[in-house]
Amino acid sequence: MRMIYIVEDDRNISEIESFSLKNSGYETAVFETAGEFYEALAGQVPSLVLLDVMLPDEDGLHIVEKLRKDPQTQKIPIIMVTARGTEMDKVKGLDLGADDYLTKPFGVMELISRVKALLRRSGDGREERQLRIGDVLLDDERHAVYVDGAQCELTHKEYELLKMLMLRAGIVTGRAEILDQVWGTDFQGESRTLDMHIKTLRQKLGRAGSMIRTVRNVGYILDNGMGQQP
Repeated sequence: MRMIYIVEDDRNISEIESFSLKNSGYETAVFETAGEFYEALAGQVPSLVLLDVMLPDEDGLHIVEKLRKDPQTQKIPIIMVTARGTEMDKVKGLDLGADDYLTKPFGVMELISRVKALLRRSGDGREERQLRIGDVLLDDERHAVYVDGAQCELTHKEYELLKMLMLRAGIVTGRAEILDQVWGTDFQGESRTLDMHIKTLRQKLGRAGSMIRTVRNVGYILDNGMGQQP
């Protein structure tokens, strides 16, 4: 399992990043300062680094510059994550050696997609294809879902819906976003379609279906047990 280092002093953001990446099959380690990050780096070189620009003890751009000058770390894939959104900030980060750039706020699915894409481009092409939350295991390579070890037969839409909710575990996802991501931007049906799919998905998952909670007038959340309750 590949290790991703998260260098971020905002705990709310680092927790979301860490939970999402773990649910996607990665190991994570979180550091709030550059000093902590350097200390860990001396013991283990990660597969990828999510690096905030604004840190309390050192600018993230300086960290990128140092990593690229060190033969031991110069090839580590780096995604800059920052509230800075101007074109010049992005250009400077990329010019110094960052591989990609995410501006806060960002969607969890975008984060996971960018991480996977960068790992593929960097030559670490072996993707972790399993998501596990509670008794539910989603094996994306086999396109199969297991509940407490027994295979659960889902339709294509039910599968994609469950996958999206698992990738965003602990985070409320709006109805419009779910319809857009699972059914596509050209979907012309009724929003009731989503409710019916949620209902059948819960039924097929059995007791594990109770993890999927309705957030009235907003959407749905898959409760990963991390404390966020709708």
